[in-house]
Amino acid sequence: MVKEVYSSSDWCAWSESTAGIDPPIRFAVIGDPVEHSASPAMHNAALDKCGIAARYTRLHIHPAELPEAVKRLASNGLSGVNITIPHKAAALPLVDRVDPHAARIGAINTIAVEGNGLLGYNTDGPGLVRAIRAEFGVDLRDLRIMILGAGGGAGRAVAMQCAIENCERLVLVNRTAEKLTELVSAASLIFQSTRLIGPGQRVEVVPWDLEVLRFQLQQIDLVINCTPIGMKRSDPSPIPASILDPSLMVYDTIYTSERTRLMQAADEAGARSANGLWMLLYQGALAFEIWNTREAPIDAMRAALLARRG
Repeated sequence: MVKEVYSSSDWCAWSESTAGIDPPIRFAVIGDPVEHSASPAMHNAALDKCGIAARYTRLHIHPAELPEAVKRLASNGLSGVNITIPHKAAALPLVDRVDPHAARIGAINTIAVEGNGLLGYNTDGPGLVRAIRAEFGVDLRDLRIMILGAGGGAGRAVAMQCAIENCERLVLVNRTAEKLTELVSAASLIFQSTRLIGPGQRVEVVPWDLEVLRFQLQQIDLVINCTPIGMKRSDPSPIPASILDPSLMVYDTIYTSERTRLMQAADEAGARSANGLWMLLYQGALAFEIWNTREAPIDAMRAALLARRG
């Protein structure tokens, strides 16, 4: 029987840890933490729907263990893995080749095993585009966007995708502003290659300060939370309801069975909000297609996610 979560010690003795499992485990999500991940539910539903004799599971790998864990992918018989918090940027130099889109973003969330070679991809950005369109009926290119937690791998992927989509304005918020220097340069280069829409600076870094955020939010259409704040029930909202406007759209990339504190703050302010469930769905579908070279069964994957949420 497939365990809910496998540890690094399980991974180092994979043959023994998975002896007798049929169909075999061929796919997984690697993270720290990873127990919360809904990826197995949707991917196993997709594998079943397509008649693929394989299973998908969770691997709990700490940052110091990541290089060795990635090195073992081929020898342990996996065909592909997803990469989640906090490994997305750290995993990029560990693969043999990187898809041009992922290289541009500077982080990966998907690895495909081809023979003994590892190929890195990033499906987070395209998944976000589809999720925002599904949830709010708008496209990123039309919006002034604020990203909370832009310094992490997920935040970087979202920020770069917003620039690629030619959003009108991009405000990056991070507790350590120095982490964003390279990201600002990369996003600015993308904007310079497109026609400027409207006056003002296209990319701006602001401190995580309540009054600064209050002022900035007056010129924002969409707030995207890319921090891990909200994964625990005890977590507060990363920004309070008092500085949110009813005209805002609020997208929390965290997905839980309950509304996160950020979504509750949006409710209190009268703003529209959504969580990261459909981003998870669409990025997962793209990963499935990379690994299996066939169209992902979106309806089966969506049904599995909704059933898990209850």
